[in-house]
Amino acid sequence: MACVYAIEAYGPDAEALPRIVDEAFDEVDRIDRLMSHYKPDSAVSRVNREAARRPVTVEPELFDFIVDAMRYNRDSDGAFDITVGPLMKAWGFFRGEGRVPRDEELEAARRHVGGAHVILNPIQKSIGFDAPGVELDLGGIAKGYAVDRVVGLFRHRQIAAALISAGGSTIYGLGAPPGRDGWKVDLQDPIDRRKTALTVHLKDRALSVAGSSEKSFEAGGVTYSHIMDPRTGTPVQGVLSVAVVASSGTAGDALDTAFFVLGPKRSQTYLNKLPGTEVFFFLPDQRLHWTMVHRRAEH
Repeated sequence: MACVYAIEAYGPDAEALPRIVDEAFDEVDRIDRLMSHYKPDSAVSRVNREAARRPVTVEPELFDFIVDAMRYNRDSDGAFDITVGPLMKAWGFFRGEGRVPRDEELEAARRHVGGAHVILNPIQKSIGFDAPGVELDLGGIAKGYAVDRVVGLFRHRQIAAALISAGGSTIYGLGAPPGRDGWKVDLQDPIDRRKTALTVHLKDRALSVAGSSEKSFEAGGVTYSHIMDPRTGTPVQGVLSVAVVASSGTAGDALDTAFFVLGPKRSQTYLNKLPGTEVFFFLPDQRLHWTMVHRRAEH
């Protein structure tokens, strides 16, 4: 999944604990083999190759996960979109550092983006595409799902406290470490990586961060980030990073992208449907370098 997973765990059995953590990393590897579109032998890569010709039957876990991802697509009015792959390629972010596409190239990519292109059959557990060129990219949500799978495994193994991090962009705090009431997680300053912008305490909650500095390039005096607005076909402007505190890694991973695309004003309607979810927007500010806007569901 193109990131380093790190786990800190506490348990009652010193001998069993390392084995359980190894089991957790094996589970992350399994999800990567299932969902990575960078691996040609993954189930998702097979769907991308074949689903425009005929519906592809997949295992129930992957089908249900894609159904869930499509729900985030609908609920966010298309701001989160797992069909964004053609745009990522057009803008040079798939295995590259980024570039500005030609108008005709961008238009061709946009024709293949949108949830309406994906045909899901819940009886057959099959996935089809309505045209060649459509593809699934689960990079915006699979990391969080892998974190959630580890949390579930730890709960089953009765691990009381753990911090599971997917590259620092999705983190789940299970329980609390000994002598503390939660896990303290520092959020990096969106401008100066050496500084901390905000400290969040997690207990049975996930923190997910989407940042424009993760992958970006500059052309003609404009900085373009890898986070696309699927509805316009262009990288989002005017947001430095977004942090979401949510009930699960999967939710946080999808929502940080959705809220990054929607921005603080347009996010509130969606956020009101997500009780218990908090969002921190880090926005550029000429005088202060950045400013933070905190949003939560309004009752």
